[in-house]
Amino acid sequence: MPLHYLALGDSYTIGEDVPAHARWPVQLVEKLRKHGVAIDDPQIVAVTGWTTDELSAGMDKANLAASYDLVTLLIGVNNQYRGRSAGEYRNQFHSLLLRAVALANQRAERVVVVSIPDWGVTPFGHASGRDVAKITHELDVFNAIARDEAIHAGAHFVNITGISRDHAWFVAHDGLHPSGPQYALWTAVIEPVVRAALH
Repeated sequence: MPLHYLALGDSYTIGEDVPAHARWPVQLVEKLRKHGVAIDDPQIVAVTGWTTDELSAGMDKANLAASYDLVTLLIGVNNQYRGRSAGEYRNQFHSLLLRAVALANQRAERVVVVSIPDWGVTPFGHASGRDVAKITHELDVFNAIARDEAIHAGAHFVNITGISRDHAWFVAHDGLHPSGPQYALWTAVIEPVVRAALH
């Protein structure tokens, strides 16, 4: 039986402004298959613009299976973008992580949290008139929370934020979201963690 994979998130998971094959969850599945892992196409529950609470509401409405062999979670950029607090993020992220673990049949080691990329360094970010250093700091705070929550839950945490900063010009046509090649760089660091988690 092939493994079942659920990808939870926002624009970065659905791959805003890139073709479906360039989305990182899709690239991840292709890499896993090349390593001999039998896995279904990802079920993606993600919408551009979603915050933590909106993802939770979206999960309520989604046709989710009883359990999955792998769950990935990348959420929070829109909380930061809208000026929502770190405390609220921690509470809502914690709840999402508990749901992710439950969907992984209570196997926390099958849940992989991916860090939030830094949109402030993109061409869109520089043109936005917002304080890029403040964006970077706030995202670092959010990512520290996500990392702490993941470790506490027994899940994995993969930091792709540095890649987003080092390759800030690897963006889609909108000048904001990552391009397929940037998602490939993310996938290169996510896939070994996932493969280890599945064994």
